[in-house]
Amino acid sequence: MKLDNYIEFIKEKHKGQTRIQGTPYYMHPLEVSNILYEKGFSIEYQIAGLFHDLLEDTNTTYEEIVAISNKEIADVVKLVTKENGYVMSEYIDRIMKNDMARMVKLADRLHNLSETHLASERFKERYIKETEEWFIDLAAGTVFEEDIKNTLNNLKQEFYEEI
Repeated sequence: MKLDNYIEFIKEKHKGQTRIQGTPYYMHPLEVSNILYEKGFSIEYQIAGLFHDLLEDTNTTYEEIVAISNKEIADVVKLVTKENGYVMSEYIDRIMKNDMARMVKLADRLHNLSETHLASERFKERYIKETEEWFIDLAAGTVFEEDIKNTLNNLKQEFYEEI
Protein backbone atom coordinates (compact mmCIF):
# COMPACT_ATOMS: atom_id res chain seq x y z
CA MET A 1 0.00 0.00 0.00
CA LYS A 2 1.44 3.33 -1.06
CA LEU A 3 0.06 6.46 0.61
CA ASP A 4 0.55 8.68 -2.45
CA ASN A 5 -2.33 6.98 -4.29
CA TYR A 6 -4.65 7.47 -1.33
CA ILE A 7 -3.58 11.09 -0.94
CA GLU A 8 -4.47 11.76 -4.58
CA PHE A 9 -7.84 10.08 -4.00
CA ILE A 10 -8.72 12.36 -1.04
CA LYS A 11 -7.45 15.44 -2.88
CA GLU A 12 -9.89 14.69 -5.68
CA LYS A 13 -12.78 13.87 -3.35
CA HIS A 14 -12.28 17.00 -1.19
CA LYS A 15 -11.61 19.22 -4.24
CA GLY A 16 -13.02 22.72 -3.75
CA GLN A 17 -13.52 22.30 0.01
CA THR A 18 -11.62 24.56 2.42
CA ARG A 19 -10.99 24.78 6.16
CA ILE A 20 -11.79 27.80 8.36
CA GLN A 21 -8.39 29.38 7.62
CA GLY A 22 -8.87 28.92 3.88
CA THR A 23 -6.48 25.99 3.35
CA PRO A 24 -7.56 23.12 1.09
CA TYR A 25 -9.67 20.70 3.14
CA TYR A 26 -7.60 17.65 2.18
CA MET A 27 -4.78 19.06 4.33
CA HIS A 28 -6.79 18.11 7.45
CA PRO A 29 -7.07 14.36 6.77
CA LEU A 30 -3.45 14.43 5.60
CA GLU A 31 -2.44 15.91 8.98
CA VAL A 32 -4.55 13.31 10.81
CA SER A 33 -2.71 10.59 8.88
CA ASN A 34 0.64 12.24 9.68
CA ILE A 35 -0.21 12.33 13.39
CA LEU A 36 -0.97 8.61 13.28
CA TYR A 37 2.33 7.99 11.49
CA GLU A 38 4.24 10.05 14.07
CA LYS A 39 2.59 8.06 16.88
CA GLY A 40 3.79 4.82 15.28
CA PHE A 41 0.53 3.46 13.91
CA SER A 42 0.44 1.11 10.91
CA ILE A 43 -0.30 2.08 7.32
CA GLU A 44 -3.92 0.88 7.73
CA TYR A 45 -4.46 3.39 10.54
CA GLN A 46 -2.84 6.10 8.42
CA ILE A 47 -5.13 5.32 5.46
CA ALA A 48 -8.17 5.36 7.75
CA GLY A 49 -6.94 8.77 8.94
CA LEU A 50 -6.76 9.99 5.35
CA PHE A 51 -10.25 8.67 4.64
CA HIS A 52 -11.97 9.58 7.92
CA ASP A 53 -14.11 12.43 6.52
CA LEU A 54 -14.95 10.96 3.12
CA LEU A 55 -18.40 9.57 3.98
CA GLU A 56 -19.36 12.64 6.00
CA ASP A 57 -18.08 15.41 3.71
CA THR A 58 -17.93 14.07 0.15
CA ASN A 59 -19.92 11.93 -2.28
CA THR A 60 -17.65 8.94 -1.61
CA THR A 61 -19.47 5.69 -0.90
CA TYR A 62 -18.63 2.93 1.55
CA GLU A 63 -18.19 0.61 -1.43
CA GLU A 64 -15.61 2.93 -3.00
CA ILE A 65 -13.60 2.92 0.22
CA VAL A 66 -13.72 -0.90 0.36
CA ALA A 67 -12.62 -1.08 -3.30
CA ILE A 68 -9.67 1.29 -2.91
CA SER A 69 -8.56 -0.01 0.51
CA ASN A 70 -10.33 -2.81 2.41
CA LYS A 71 -13.42 -3.56 4.51
CA GLU A 72 -11.65 -2.92 7.85
CA ILE A 73 -10.68 0.62 6.83
CA ALA A 74 -14.14 1.28 5.36
CA ASP A 75 -15.76 0.06 8.59
CA VAL A 76 -13.57 2.45 10.61
CA VAL A 77 -14.53 5.37 8.36
CA LYS A 78 -18.18 4.43 8.85
CA LEU A 79 -17.71 4.28 12.64
CA VAL A 80 -16.22 7.79 12.83
CA THR A 81 -18.83 9.29 10.48
CA LYS A 82 -21.47 11.40 12.21
CA GLU A 83 -24.87 10.77 10.67
CA ASN A 84 -27.74 13.25 10.81
CA GLY A 85 -29.34 13.18 14.22
CA TYR A 86 -26.53 11.21 15.83
CA VAL A 87 -26.43 10.86 19.62
CA MET A 88 -22.98 11.72 20.97
CA SER A 89 -22.96 9.03 23.68
CA GLU A 90 -23.77 6.33 21.10
CA TYR A 91 -21.23 7.77 18.65
CA ILE A 92 -18.42 7.72 21.24
CA ASP A 93 -19.47 4.27 22.49
CA ARG A 94 -19.17 2.69 19.04
CA ILE A 95 -15.78 4.35 18.47
CA MET A 96 -14.52 3.13 21.85
CA LYS A 97 -15.16 -0.48 20.77
CA ASN A 98 -12.77 -0.32 17.79
CA ASP A 99 -9.12 0.55 18.41
CA MET A 100 -8.46 1.87 14.91
CA ALA A 101 -11.58 4.07 14.98
CA ARG A 102 -10.61 5.34 18.43
CA MET A 103 -7.08 6.29 17.37
CA VAL A 104 -8.27 7.92 14.15
CA LYS A 105 -10.89 9.94 16.04
CA LEU A 106 -8.32 11.03 18.65
CA ALA A 107 -5.85 12.11 15.95
CA ASP A 108 -8.72 13.99 14.28
CA ARG A 109 -9.68 15.70 17.55
CA LEU A 110 -6.04 16.59 18.27
CA HIS A 111 -5.61 18.22 14.86
CA ASN A 112 -8.93 20.05 15.13
CA LEU A 113 -8.04 21.29 18.62
CA SER A 114 -4.75 22.63 17.29
CA GLU A 115 -6.67 24.77 14.77
CA THR A 116 -9.65 25.77 16.91
CA HIS A 117 -7.99 29.07 17.85
CA LEU A 118 -8.92 30.20 14.32
CA ALA A 119 -12.65 29.64 14.92
CA SER A 120 -15.34 31.91 16.37
CA GLU A 121 -15.66 32.38 20.14
CA ARG A 122 -18.92 30.42 20.15
CA PHE A 123 -17.33 27.50 18.32
CA LYS A 124 -14.30 27.52 20.64
CA GLU A 125 -16.53 27.41 23.70
CA ARG A 126 -18.56 24.50 22.31
CA TYR A 127 -15.46 22.62 21.20
CA ILE A 128 -13.77 23.03 24.59
CA LYS A 129 -16.89 21.72 26.36
CA GLU A 130 -17.32 18.81 23.95
CA THR A 131 -13.65 17.82 24.30
CA GLU A 132 -13.84 17.91 28.10
CA GLU A 133 -17.09 15.98 28.18
CA TRP A 134 -16.27 13.22 25.67
CA PHE A 135 -12.70 13.17 24.40
CA ILE A 136 -10.65 13.28 27.60
CA ASP A 137 -12.17 9.92 28.57
CA LEU A 138 -11.82 8.58 25.03
CA ALA A 139 -8.11 9.47 25.13
CA ALA A 140 -7.48 8.01 28.61
CA GLY A 141 -4.61 5.53 28.59
CA THR A 142 -3.68 6.18 24.94
CA VAL A 143 -0.71 7.85 23.27
CA PHE A 144 -3.03 10.84 22.70
CA GLU A 145 -3.99 11.48 26.32
CA GLU A 146 -1.30 14.05 27.18
CA ASP A 147 -1.35 15.76 23.78
CA ILE A 148 -5.11 16.28 23.91
CA LYS A 149 -5.02 17.52 27.51
CA ASN A 150 -2.16 19.93 26.77
CA THR A 151 -3.69 21.25 23.54
CA LEU A 152 -7.06 21.66 25.27
CA ASN A 153 -5.47 23.52 28.19
CA ASN A 154 -3.65 25.87 25.80
CA LEU A 155 -6.90 26.55 23.95
CA LYS A 156 -8.77 27.17 27.22
CA GLN A 157 -6.09 29.56 28.43
CA GLU A 158 -6.25 31.52 25.18
CA PHE A 159 -10.06 31.46 25.16
CA TYR A 160 -10.46 32.72 28.72
CA GLU A 161 -7.87 35.46 28.17
CA GLU A 162 -9.93 36.70 25.21
CA ILE A 163 -13.28 36.92 27.01
